[in-house]
Amino acid sequence: MTDPLRPDPVLSDPVLSDALLPGPLVDDVWLSARLGDPRLVVLDATALLPSPRHDGDHRSGTGRAEWAERHIPGSRHADLTGELSDQGAPYHFAVPAPEALAAALQRLGVRDGSEVVAYDSGGGIWAARLWWMLRSISVPVAVLDGGWQAWETGGHPIARGDETGSDETGSDETGGGEASATPAIGPLTPVPRPGMWTGIETVGAVSRGERPGTLVCALPPGGFDGSAFTRYSRRGHIPGSLSLPGRGLLDGTGRFLPAAELAERVGAVLKGEESPVILYCGGGISAAGTALALTLLGRQDITLYDGSLEEWSQDPSRPLTTGT
Repeated sequence: MTDPLRPDPVLSDPVLSDALLPGPLVDDVWLSARLGDPRLVVLDATALLPSPRHDGDHRSGTGRAEWAERHIPGSRHADLTGELSDQGAPYHFAVPAPEALAAALQRLGVRDGSEVVAYDSGGGIWAARLWWMLRSISVPVAVLDGGWQAWETGGHPIARGDETGSDETGSDETGGGEASATPAIGPLTPVPRPGMWTGIETVGAVSRGERPGTLVCALPPGGFDGSAFTRYSRRGHIPGSLSLPGRGLLDGTGRFLPAAELAERVGAVLKGEESPVILYCGGGISAAGTALALTLLGRQDITLYDGSLEEWSQDPSRPLTTGT
C-alpha cells in the first residue's frame, strides 16, 4: 500500500499536471528521474550547529565545505548562515525580508517558474527551514525525504568539488553532467503568504492566555525541560508550551515516519488545542521540521516563531519554565 505522505512516482509524473512537485516531500527515486528538468533547482541547505558544551555556547557555520565534498549533481549550496539570513537581526538564522530572500535565491538560479527541492546532510531540519522560507514567499518547494543519506544509500550519482570544475562520480564511478558554474539568473517575484511567521509579542500574549493559540516546542526533551546545556542565556521553555520534538517524527534513516505512525505521534500531543499552532525551538530550525510534519498531515493553521528561544531568552523579563 502506498504511504499517503509519499505519492507514487508514476502517479506523480509531471506529464499529468502542470506542477512538477507532487507535494511537500519527494523521495530519492523521484528526484533522480527529474534532475534534468529545466524547471528544477536543487539546493543543499546544510549548516553546522554543534551541540553546546556549556550554557551560552552558540557555534554555527556554513555547510558549504560539506556540500563541496559531495553533493547531488547540479545542486548548489544555500547558506542559511550567510546570505539566506538577516545579518542585522539580533538572533541567528533570521529570515530575510521577502525582497532580500528573493534576491539571494535568484543568485542560486531560482526564478519565476522554478520549483525547488531542498535537502541537507544534517537530519532534514535545515532543508525544512529552507522549505518554510521559500513557502513563505510562494516559491514551489519540497524536501528530499531522508536527505543526503537517502540519496547516497540509493546509489545515485554523486558530484564533488565546488561550482568551478566539479568531479562527478556515481556508484559505478560514472555520472551525468554538472550544472554550469554560473546559474542563469531570471526574475523572481516574492509573494508573501500571511501568517507564516509570528513575532515575540504574539508569542508572549499566547503564553499569558491573552490570545488564542497553542505553543509547541520542537526541541529534544532535554532542551524543553532544561536538563541539557543550552546555546542561549537561559534554559527551559516558554510557559504554556507543549513538547513535540522534531527529531522524534523521523525514523532511523532520517525519513518521516509512515503516515499512520506520524499521525499517532503528533496526535498524542496535539489533541484539539486552540488554533493556531505556534512552533518554536532554539533558532527556528527544528521547528521547521515539525512544521513540515504537520503540513504532511494536512494541518494548515501553523506559524513559526522565527526568533525562538534565542530571542526570547535575551530578555530577562520574559519567563522560562523548566521541567515537564
